[in-house]
Amino acid sequence: MKNHLLLLFISFNLFSQSNFEKGEKLLAQNKYEEAKYHFTANLKQFPSDVKTLEYLGDITGKQKKWDDAIDYYKAIRNQFPKNANYHYKYGGALGMKAKESNKFAALGMIDDVEKSFLTAAKLDAKHIDTRWALVMFYVEIPAIIGGSEKKAQIYSDELMQLSKVDGYLSKGYIDVYFKRYKNAESNYKNAHIIGNSNITFEKLYDLYLNKLKDKTKANQLKQEYQK
Repeated sequence: MKNHLLLLFISFNLFSQSNFEKGEKLLAQNKYEEAKYHFTANLKQFPSDVKTLEYLGDITGKQKKWDDAIDYYKAIRNQFPKNANYHYKYGGALGMKAKESNKFAALGMIDDVEKSFLTAAKLDAKHIDTRWALVMFYVEIPAIIGGSEKKAQIYSDELMQLSKVDGYLSKGYIDVYFKRYKNAESNYKNAHIIGNSNITFEKLYDLYLNKLKDKTKANQLKQEYQK
């Protein structure tokens, strides 16, 4: 009898582990719905498992199911209030919900979005994604409810200290938003010289093609990059 109970206990543990492992493998293959099925099954057995909650938050975020993502990230943020990344992810999901909501609903979320990003930035002085989020946040929201290029530039300067590529890209992003395309060209060129990546190429190429309307520079950049 004891042996049977032991086998049942082992089988139960293996089943729980396999749900999590299968979920991770499926998530790596971008099979989000299938991965969610296994992570949800795992969460039923381990309701407070942080990694499972985070994965479910990531998946529902990719599926643009913002309410679900907010709930998952809030759960892990509450468990670990000193973790910058959890505040960042919670703020990001809340911000995306605000973007897709009507103006009145969005206004009720703005303060929590800002607070989450600022908390993450304070908790981790080297968290690059949070500083990018703050740059975009302060640039995109209207000045009447807290938008400020000056604040955006502060976090862009912090990015410059952490990563020259991100610093120049963020300054280029601000310049593009305010239609300072020549300044943006200078910043994006600096970013591309340092990074020489798909991201830096795409930003500079898009600027030439769609903002400066300079097909000659766009094609020249493309030829050089393809070499």
